[in-house]
Amino acid sequence: MRIGIVVGTRPQIIKCSPLVFELAKVDDFELTIVHTGQHYDRGMSDIFFEELGLPPPAVKLGIGSGSNSWQIGETILRLEKALHGLHVGVVIVPGDTNSALAGALTAVKMGIPVAHVEAGARSHDMTMSEEVNRRLIDHCSRLLFAPTQGCLENLKRESVPGETFLPGDTMFDAFLRFTPTARKNDILVKLGLTNQDYALVTVHRAENVDDAARLKNVVCAISKLGLQAVLPLHPRTKRRLSELKVELPKGVQLKVIKPVGYLEMLKLLKHARVVLTDSGGLQKEAFWSGVPCVTLRENTEWVETVRAGVNFLTGTDKRKIIEASKRIDTSYREISRGFSVNPFGDGHAAERIVKVLSDADFSPWNTVK
Repeated sequence: MRIGIVVGTRPQIIKCSPLVFELAKVDDFELTIVHTGQHYDRGMSDIFFEELGLPPPAVKLGIGSGSNSWQIGETILRLEKALHGLHVGVVIVPGDTNSALAGALTAVKMGIPVAHVEAGARSHDMTMSEEVNRRLIDHCSRLLFAPTQGCLENLKRESVPGETFLPGDTMFDAFLRFTPTARKNDILVKLGLTNQDYALVTVHRAENVDDAARLKNVVCAISKLGLQAVLPLHPRTKRRLSELKVELPKGVQLKVIKPVGYLEMLKLLKHARVVLTDSGGLQKEAFWSGVPCVTLRENTEWVETVRAGVNFLTGTDKRKIIEASKRIDTSYREISRGFSVNPFGDGHAAERIVKVLSDADFSPWNTVK
């Protein structure tokens, strides 16, 4: 059976990498990777295929930037043509991006079963594009792979029609696989950084960078951390800083760098004192790296990290950001105890997912719960 994996962004490439490696071990499966082009900058896309050792996408749709509706609609139109020629038996969509939603909708409308990796994550904030995407994907998927017990419970409460499973988180699989290699990376030397002497900052979500007031609040908070900050600058954020005329602080210890690859990010994460981010994936990677996180959002789908006492939700309120960072600095050892339990599995999620795919019955789907 030919399996299609639809990706379009950096996190999706990371999430699917363990699956690619496991599927390659099964003679009965033939894999085709389709890249929508939602992330098209080399530093946000191609570099991840190369450093993770993944085969290049067999199909590139070249979507590029645009509104949410335009990206989803254009992806559906182009993906339908591509899938007609590929004859895939199942489509795997990882995560909650516009690419994932377009992949799921296209497949299900063509009668192709959908398997959702990272199913059941919920922030309960319907103003988030990702929250809308993940809910729609879950309710049209045949197989749903939850990364945590909480995600599985969300799916059961919503009575999704597909079959639910709890394999663990494939991002954690990737984290364990590539951390030994990341340790050898020399980015700290290149940037002149030492262990725990800096904050790692990322900001890219539309609700934060498209709003001048919110973006200024984040920039102001960075300048008042009292700690050197490293900012890999997302292309979207770079454009908005210029368009909204928001200046990065001068005269403070701020290193603005280009987007980094996965291995460089793992290295930067492991040695940071604290992480400030609005990224969902980075919250988890910070957790696995044993580094406290300040999340620049009012909510998170990864509530397990908040309950563990190592992830602090501040939104873009500069006072809350600074207070949370100072609290982490003064109570670092006490807070670090929250990393003792990992709710994201044991690093073998991809193996379990491939086993389910091997045993799955994809006969016509007529029964709705």
